[in-house]
This record gives sequence, C-alpha cells and structure tokens, in this order.
Amino acid sequence: MDLDAYTAAHRADWDRLDDLGRRRTFSGSDADELIERYQSGATDLSALKTAAGSTVAGDRLSVALSRARLRFTASSGNALRQVPAFFAWQLPAALYRLRWIVLTVALVTVVVSSLYAIWALNDPRVLANFGSDADLQKIAEQDFVGYYSENPSASFTGQVWTNNAWLAAQCVAFGIVGVYVPYLLLQNALNLGVNAAVLFHFGHADVFFQFILPHGMLELTAIFVAAAAGLRIFWAWIAPGARTRAQALAEDGRALFTVAVGLVFVLLISGIIEGFVTPSPLPWPVKLAIGAVALGAFLFYMLWVGGRAHRAGETGDLEEFDRGAQRLVAT
Repeated sequence: MDLDAYTAAHRADWDRLDDLGRRRTFSGSDADELIERYQSGATDLSALKTAAGSTVAGDRLSVALSRARLRFTASSGNALRQVPAFFAWQLPAALYRLRWIVLTVALVTVVVSSLYAIWALNDPRVLANFGSDADLQKIAEQDFVGYYSENPSASFTGQVWTNNAWLAAQCVAFGIVGVYVPYLLLQNALNLGVNAAVLFHFGHADVFFQFILPHGMLELTAIFVAAAAGLRIFWAWIAPGARTRAQALAEDGRALFTVAVGLVFVLLISGIIEGFVTPSPLPWPVKLAIGAVALGAFLFYMLWVGGRAHRAGETGDLEEFDRGAQRLVAT
C-alpha cells in the first residue's frame, strides 16, 4: 500500500468524519451520515494498521473515530445523578419485593429461638453443655451486659457495623447455593436462644430484652432482609418461570444485590444505636422508643416508599439500556 496515496484519497472523508464528531446536535441526515462515515472510517483504519502498522494518519483517524463513537453512544452518566433514583426507586422497590419472605424468615427465627430457649430451660443437661453453672452465671450477670461497654462506643459501633454488613453481603452473594442462608439463620436463632435461656435461668429476663431490643429490632430486621434477598436469588435459579435460568438469575441478582448496598446504611444506624444508645444510662423506655422509631422508619421506607416504586413499575433492576441484551437472537 502507498500510504501517502491512500491517505490523500480518503482525507476528505476523514475530515468530514472529524467534523461530524465535533458537533453537539445533529439532524436526522447528519446522524445517518455520521454512522456511515464511522463504519467506513473503521474499515480504513483496519486497512492502515494491517498494511503499515502504527502511523500518524492512523492515530489521527483513531481519535476521530473515538470522538464520533461518543456522539452516538454517549458517555457514561454522572454516577452522582443516579443516587437519588437509587434511593427513591430502585432500592425501595427491591426491598418491597422481599416483604413476605422477610416476614417468613423473621417468624421462623423467632419460633426456632423460642423453642431452643424453652428446651434448654427445661432440660438442665442442655444448659450444662454451654458451661459450668459458675460460668453461665458470670455470663448472665457480667459478660452479657459488659459486652456492650467493654470498648469505646465509636470503635464498638464500627466493629458491629462492619461485621453485620459483611454478614448481610454474604447472605446476598452466597444465597444462590441454597444452604448457606438457612445455615446462617439457624446459627443466629440458636445463639439468640442460648443467650435467652442463660439469662432467663438466672432471673435476668428483663436484662435480655433491654439490651437486645433497642438495636436488635433494626439489626435483626436488616439481617432478615439480606437473608430474604439471598433466598429469592436462589429461588430465581430453581424456578425461573417463563424466563431462562440465566436471565432470571441475572435479573434478580442485579436487582437484589442493591439490597446489600442499602443495608450498609441501615446497619450503620443500628450499629450507632448499639454502640451509643444500648449501653447508655438513658431510661429503658427511651432506649426502646429509639429502637422502635428506627425500625418504624425502615418499615415505612420498605413498605410505603417501596410500594409506590413497585406500583410505578420498578423492580430494583438497572434501566433497560444499562441491562443490555437479555438474550441472544439469531437474525
């Protein structure tokens, strides 16, 4: 190939492509011409690189092609502009879809915890498996309450926040395996049941509820939501309905992983309550009221705001353009 001759023969076409690529607005004919010249320019660039490798003419044509491509594909949107839509529509819609699973998970957890606590209280051999009588009494009268104040409030808040956020992310991410979420829920329920049994056994039932409920109302609900998201992703793979399994998993995975992001903020609030309110000298009715208000605000966001988003057609998934093609179609 004679590079100079080839460049001279196509110079006018490349200049026109560069001129169209610099425009901000287009008529219908100009837009069609831009796409046509982009396609021909891409062919020319391929021929240049094949015959001559890297050249000045090829580099200039590459820049013109990149600029033209931005005109008809556009650049990525400002991420900050998507934040209001995420919190006003996508996240609450995803939460709303989980409402019945969350309720089921919560009821099952409470029932399992209660049954385990009753079993331990009524069978001394079960309670003895958790430690000697002296050790259990120390837990009931010192360790259970001391756990909330043995570290500075700020560091304790950060510790429980990161731990719970990591647990919630695991529920969503590993929900597809099916057994991971039930295992975590069972462990959580048994842990609650053991603590309840120990404190009830030594006559500190009031202490159990006073130190669990202020932060636990919101914290446990957030964990139930994460578990529900993981179970819903698993069920999308098992029973995809009219969708293919890959399509169902992709749609529900994208939509429900937003829940893990949203729960980071919810668990931060519960962590603040656990670190600063639960061990504080405030009267217990005030502490319980703070926890109840936090839970009520979350349920309002999940059910009322989420219901509005759901009725508007939101699912929590990405917009149609961002989702891309949902399946391959031969033409």
